[in-house]
Amino acid sequence: MAKDKFHNNVREALLKEGWIITAEQLRIELDETHIEIDLMAEFVLSAERNGHKIAVEVKSFLGGSIMSDFHNAIGQFMDYRAALEENEPERVLFLAVPLETWEHRIFQGRFIQKRLDTESVKLIVFDPFTNTIVSWRK
Repeated sequence: MAKDKFHNNVREALLKEGWIITAEQLRIELDETHIEIDLMAEFVLSAERNGHKIAVEVKSFLGGSIMSDFHNAIGQFMDYRAALEENEPERVLFLAVPLETWEHRIFQGRFIQKRLDTESVKLIVFDPFTNTIVSWRK
């Protein structure tokens, strides 16, 4: 599966925050098919190695329509989350969204914000120009 345009930007941003990238793509086998999530990371919180595990699906939102890109992203997110719950329930899925998309009036509108809440979408908002994470929406 091809990497998203901003894959390396999000990878670098996670590294800057102390996350350890454990895989560039997480492949999950599902009966007759498989899915691939962009990044897996772990953050070691203490010397005992008690840490958090995440998977990150990176989306560029560079298509012709933010709404169309959103529909594709939310559908993928829901499928990937269900697959993770079945195969790696300790890993939390995040959708990585560029700052410019996050700040767009359509993305900040009531409909998309309600959908994000309804589907309990966890977001990483990142700046692709500075390779930094601007915010975590849990």
